[in-house]
Amino acid sequence: MDSDRKKTKVLFVTGGTSLETKRVYEALFLVDSGLAAAQWDHVMELIQKILDRAQSRVISIRKWDERKLAYPVQGKGRGTYILAYFECVSSIIRQIERDVQLSEEILRVLVIRTDRMNPADMDKPTPAMLGRSDSDAEKSGGSEPAVEEVPLPNIAIEDV
Repeated sequence: MDSDRKKTKVLFVTGGTSLETKRVYEALFLVDSGLAAAQWDHVMELIQKILDRAQSRVISIRKWDERKLAYPVQGKGRGTYILAYFECVSSIIRQIERDVQLSEEILRVLVIRTDRMNPADMDKPTPAMLGRSDSDAEKSGGSEPAVEEVPLPNIAIEDV
């Protein structure tokens, strides 16, 4: 485990004094594609502000991909996913989720703990970085890569 990735104890005051462990989390924010295309800087500032308000240390924030949604979310058929890695105490996650619910720009968020994820995993290219679009995914039958069909050699079967 890297020295900067070790769990750290922090003093967190909530009426009394208690020690809580900071953990690494992965959050996937869903925003309207139209808003993301028109006001990308505003969307990124909004997510940064939510994470700053939660007193988290942001490791990385980047666009994951733009996708057609399986069902409409707040009347939107397409969405842009933004992937964020950050470090904070677990009691703050509810505050992040609540801030997203109160936000009119962010449609949804999913936050999961990723203690076992290393920096190399966090730096892997996203579908947006690879240039893969929805139409490419649909042509290949989903999120899996297309399989090339290879013809089998002609083999004669003799009756025995």
